[in-house]
Amino acid sequence: MKPTMNTLPLDEKTRFRVRIKHAVAIGPGKADVLQGIAETGSLAEAGRRLGMSYQRVWTLVAAMNSDFVEPLVAKQRGGAAGGGAQLTPAGERVLSIYRAIERDAQLAVAKRLPELLSLIRTNAVVDL
Repeated sequence: MKPTMNTLPLDEKTRFRVRIKHAVAIGPGKADVLQGIAETGSLAEAGRRLGMSYQRVWTLVAAMNSDFVEPLVAKQRGGAAGGGAQLTPAGERVLSIYRAIERDAQLAVAKRLPELLSLIRTNAVVDL
């Protein structure tokens, strides 16, 4: 569903991606995966909560563990005690920094958006 001018222009779904170099990025998907792992202790459960396959979560975790100077997620294989995953201190820090960037960006957008909206015709078609 495309948003219209009658919907709130800035809401809780405003999300931001931080791109570093040409390929390394942290955005809403990776941040949500980190958050899910922190809350559940499980790649599989984080994936279920996010509607992602285990393979997709595992791929995102592998990319983050490879892209940052320290792994963000520590994984433990299954077995008699069961498997699991948890954020490393670096993972906790990256998630915290990203969420702060996200909040700061939302505040900046909210500050300027009304001015921009005042310049847009009310019958303009929103094209995403």
